[in-house]
Amino acid sequence: MNLINHEEVQFPGLGIKFNVNPVAFSIGNFEIYWYGILIALALVLCIILALKQAKKNNFPDTLIYDTMLVTIPCAIIGARAYYVIFNWSTYAGNIQSIFDTRAGGLAVYGGIIACLLGLLIMCKIRKIPFTSLADYCVVYLPLGQAIGRWGNFFNQEAFGTTTTMPWGMWSESTRAYLTRFCPELVALSPVHPTFLYESIADLIIFFVLLNVRKKSTHAFETTSAYFVLYGAARFFIEGLRTDSLYIAGTEIRVSQALSLFLVFFGLFAIAYAHLKNFERKPFPEKLYVVPEKEEEEEGEEESEDSEKADSEAETEAKDEEESEDEPKALTEKAEKEPEAEEKDEAEKPAEEASDDEEESEDEKTKTKDSKAED
Repeated sequence: MNLINHEEVQFPGLGIKFNVNPVAFSIGNFEIYWYGILIALALVLCIILALKQAKKNNFPDTLIYDTMLVTIPCAIIGARAYYVIFNWSTYAGNIQSIFDTRAGGLAVYGGIIACLLGLLIMCKIRKIPFTSLADYCVVYLPLGQAIGRWGNFFNQEAFGTTTTMPWGMWSESTRAYLTRFCPELVALSPVHPTFLYESIADLIIFFVLLNVRKKSTHAFETTSAYFVLYGAARFFIEGLRTDSLYIAGTEIRVSQALSLFLVFFGLFAIAYAHLKNFERKPFPEKLYVVPEKEEEEEGEEESEDSEKADSEAETEAKDEEESEDEPKALTEKAEKEPEAEEKDEAEKPAEEASDDEEESEDEKTKTKDSKAED
């Protein structure tokens, strides 16, 4: 649908103009498109948020990487297969063009279906509760869609019919496409920026699902809420688009039919889960086991902490002993002081008696001397 390398996008009713190019930069002859950059950015952001919120939701963070490795190839293959199947007339005469994804042709619903099937197989093999995995990861799907839809803006694709709304969009790409594929429409008129409608709707769904996941305890309820909300939004937005895929031989838009099915299926699943009281199953304990290297590091930290605690305990014990010895020393000193005083008092009379004896002997000597003189 990206027929020309446009440069300017206008919103006449708002008086806004943008100079855009689908190619962000080039490496030699290899062009890097904004669409691919935005998809990669959306993927990285979703993974970061999923890892950050894993512990709070009792979700094994190692399972996020496994989920990513399964969903990325499934999303690409499924999105391409869905588009090719319902647009087979374009590819029937040139099979090689099926693999040229850089020329466009990816369908969101195909990627979602393939991801669900891939994760279901992974969960069966590893004996993991699929509903619990889906209920945690599905929250980030509309966030990724909200970001990815801006790739349609840079490519000037996936827009709607003509409109008189002030936010109507016009570019040389919209004019060329309407002239070629929708001759009944006025090609110079602005069109509905359906990429913007879906981006806003997806962002709202993301925040609603965060709240649903937080409060819900029933299996598959969060996933079913996504089916209902996204299905309803996509049903109405798809009705405005000019590039819809149709069921062969009918005027039924494939995405509208699938959206309607998802809405009813989601409502049924939510009601059935509450009726049967299907609670979300816990993950196997093995998924929460800390790797050996981390266990060793934690063990070393614990031993260091225990050694530190022991040394502190010894120091405290010594301080307690010293504090206990001080009263004893004071008591012994107090006991010794009265004894020393008693001893001194006992020694004093003896000394006085010896002094008296010496004095009496001196008097006797003096008497003898006086008698001798007489």
